[in-house]
Amino acid sequence: MRMAQIAGAVMLAAGLAWGQAATLHGKVAESSGAAIPNAQVEATSMATGMARRAQSDATGGYTLPGLAAGSYTVTFSAAGFTSRSRQVRLTAGAEQALNAALTPALSLGSLGFPASETQGNAQEQALLNRRSHMLHIHQNLGLITMIPLVATVVSGGFAGGRASHTGSRNLHAILGTTTAALYAATAYYAIAAPKIKGVKKKGPIKLHEAMAWIHVPGMILTPILGAMAYSQRSKGERVHGIARLHGQVAVITLAAYTIALLAVTVHSGPVGHAAAHSLHAALHLFGRRRPNAPVEGAQL
Repeated sequence: MRMAQIAGAVMLAAGLAWGQAATLHGKVAESSGAAIPNAQVEATSMATGMARRAQSDATGGYTLPGLAAGSYTVTFSAAGFTSRSRQVRLTAGAEQALNAALTPALSLGSLGFPASETQGNAQEQALLNRRSHMLHIHQNLGLITMIPLVATVVSGGFAGGRASHTGSRNLHAILGTTTAALYAATAYYAIAAPKIKGVKKKGPIKLHEAMAWIHVPGMILTPILGAMAYSQRSKGERVHGIARLHGQVAVITLAAYTIALLAVTVHSGPVGHAAAHSLHAALHLFGRRRPNAPVEGAQL
């Protein structure tokens, strides 16, 4: 009888303790919203250092029950994605939701390297690391360049007229210069990145580099034709000759640049979608501009 009483007391105490425990749950997904199954979720108590782990299911959902009240560092990780950590404070008996959006990790494979090329001695690995780092900067600068590029296109619609100096024309020139400087920096990191012999480029990288044969000459021709058109308009003339191709060259250049950008960023979720929206907006603005309106300054 006494043993039964002790067992009952233990079960009662355990039930009360469990009732005071907190539950952490949520969903692990990509930046685009797609679920990430088999992701690892680790909740580490900031007070004791003890950790509890769970794995997301096919829908990306996870549950960590029976956690003591307190502050936790929760780390989300999955193969092919950049890990993310967040802090959360749990209260006794509460159910706390904590979601995580992971971004794809930049890998040498995504830059065109076969798996065999990522193995080797320390010198070769350092070369690969340097190339990966420089191409990562190249990609980020390319995305940043899209901002002044679209702004330059927008301001180009207001840069016409015969006046020698106007606020809109000066703004357009500043934006064009900024775009050209960022474009040059972007190109530098691609050109200066160490070359790896025997590497066969494939997929998005081949498309990315193919588009450079269009947007690089376009980057040179667009401001030259724009200067010619500007000079003709300033003299009171209608835009004529090859200067009339300024707008068409700018559209082709912008399209090629954006395709090149999307080729290596569309898998990154919102980044690629933002670039696509920028292209759509720029082409829409070009379509609304007057055929003979000059554009001053450099554009991609």
